[in-house]
Amino acid sequence: MKTLAAYCSPVLLLFLLSFALFPANTSVQTQRFPQFENEDVRVWKSVVTPNAPLNMHRHEHPRVIIALQGGTMKIVQQNGPTEVNVWDTGKAYWLPANAPNTMHSDVNGGNKPIEVMVVELKKEK
Repeated sequence: MKTLAAYCSPVLLLFLLSFALFPANTSVQTQRFPQFENEDVRVWKSVVTPNAPLNMHRHEHPRVIIALQGGTMKIVQQNGPTEVNVWDTGKAYWLPANAPNTMHSDVNGGNKPIEVMVVELKKEK
């Protein structure tokens, strides 16, 4: 009886083995990953999966969003209005500080995770 290696090229065999040794990550969850912080900036990576919005929160400072994996993000205000942002992969976007006494949730409007790097300017209001 021949082995799988006898029927496959070395490249195809390595490709097939990569799925066995490094399976796809199917457990991606909505979460934040701190990256860097000093007295001027706070940087984090956010992953927002479909159907798993971020909890209500607010931003006291303006920030730059860099889309590592873009998509359509809905910013749902606690008092009702929704703002839709389409973020293209590889592009940067400016978001101002939130108005006083407001909260919002980020909702992924697509079917793939959205990943962004956030650079918050701590000394700006």
